[in-house]
Order: sequence, then structure tokens, then C-alpha cells
Amino acid sequence: MVKIDPIELTKKECLRRGFSKKTIKTYCQCLNQFFRRYKTSPRKITKKQIKDYLDYLLQKKACGSTLNVHMSALKFFMQDVLGKNIFINIKFSRRPKTLPIFLTKEETLKLINSISNPKHKLMISLLYSAGLRVSELLNLKITDLELENNYGWVRKGKGNKDRAFIIADSIKDNLVEHINSNEGLWLFQGNNGRHMHQRSVQEIIRHAAKKAGIKKHIHPHTLRHSFATHLVEDDCSLTTIQSMLGHNSIETTNIYVHTAMPRLLSIKSPLDSLR
Repeated sequence: MVKIDPIELTKKECLRRGFSKKTIKTYCQCLNQFFRRYKTSPRKITKKQIKDYLDYLLQKKACGSTLNVHMSALKFFMQDVLGKNIFINIKFSRRPKTLPIFLTKEETLKLINSISNPKHKLMISLLYSAGLRVSELLNLKITDLELENNYGWVRKGKGNKDRAFIIADSIKDNLVEHINSNEGLWLFQGNNGRHMHQRSVQEIIRHAAKKAGIKKHIHPHTLRHSFATHLVEDDCSLTTIQSMLGHNSIETTNIYVHTAMPRLLSIKSPLDSLR
């Protein structure tokens, strides 16, 4: 019998289905961990082994979302790669319903203004002003921007979808100047002719937050949370924000209603009206 390489087969099937690079990498990592623990022929995997493996991850304090990813990877391999239907009805606790950390408008301005490097300042300004994921920012090509119309395109974003994003008037001239003074395919080119690395953006934000005196634990995605929260505060409709963020479900977008605080904090307690 021909020996099966589960990782290679999974990678090929994911590519055929148009899965994102991130999903393919995650599924392959999950399967790699499983087969390191169970050195068995892929065709001989049992339901008990999968359950035992998930219990093992649970004992190692893996959270519900991690367990669900591992189960999805194993289910995909068994059903879509091998064509074996193994039904496992295991329910894990959902991810804790914690509200995302976001910056106030004043903090956002302080963060951006604390960046002295013009290119870095432009990157962080665009990241916030368009509500982009850091991967979407770094994968932008110059041809993805339609500056005359004040918008650009995220190509093959999360879920392999294209979506439009807005370009703020206040950074439009800076973008034009940046594009005219740089050559290359990528909007924000790295030293090796490729786009910049995500760690570079993380470091830019970390240094900027420290310089601005912001004590919150923030990262690039914090600016996306801030973008959505500020739109809610400005009375933008949830369906519009959902479209701008590229969310599949309005429930995902709805969390930003709870982070938009000013109106909530301005409401007087009914106790005060009793006095």
C-alpha cells in the first residue's frame, strides 16, 4: 500500500478549495501535532484516538477555540481528504466573551502623532483609518488603491474575499507622495523587495504606545477595534460597519456596540432622580 503523507495531502486539498495561507498553515500544524503523538497510518485513525487527543489538549489547558481548530483540522482530513465519515459530537466551551481593547479617539491621535518616521506614521494611519487587519495592510499593492475615488481594495482577505476600504482625505496627499517616491509592487515595501513583516508593525505600535504614554496592552488589531468602535460612536450603522470590516455575521460586529462608551457614560443613574 502506498504510504500517505497527511500533511501534503491536506495542503493540496486546501489549495484546491481556495483556503487562505493562514488556514492551510494552521490545519497542517494541527495535523502535525496529532501525528507526532499517534504514530499510526492515517487510514487507521480511530474515533477514540481523536477524542483522546482532544482530551489531552484539554488537560494541557488549551482553550475552547484552540480545541475547535484542532477538531476542524482532523475532521477536514478525515472527511474531505480521506473520505471517511467520523462523527464526533463534542462541545467545548466558547471563547470567553471579553470585550476587545480599544483606544479612545484622543489616544489614537496621540499614538499616531508620536511616530516620527513618515512611512511608519502613514502605515499606522492607514491601518486605523481603513480598519484593516495588519496582514491586509502589508499585502496592499499600489494598484489596489483608487486614490481618485478615495477607496482601495483588500484582495483575497480573510475568507479569501475581496472588499473595498475607505481612504481618509487627511492621508491622501501623503499616500500620493509616498507612492511617487518609492518603486516596487507593494505599497509598503520591505528591504528585501517583499512587503514588510507583521513583527515590524507590532514594534512600531509598541514603541509609539510607550512614547505616547499609553498603558493599555495594544497591538495592530487594537486599531481595527478602535476604528469600529469610533464608527459606532459616530452613529454609523452596524450593517455598514460589518461590510467595511468584512465580517460574515452581524453578531461579530455587534460587539463594538458594547465598547462604544460615551453615550453609556453620559446616562444618569435613576437613583439621582430620586433625590
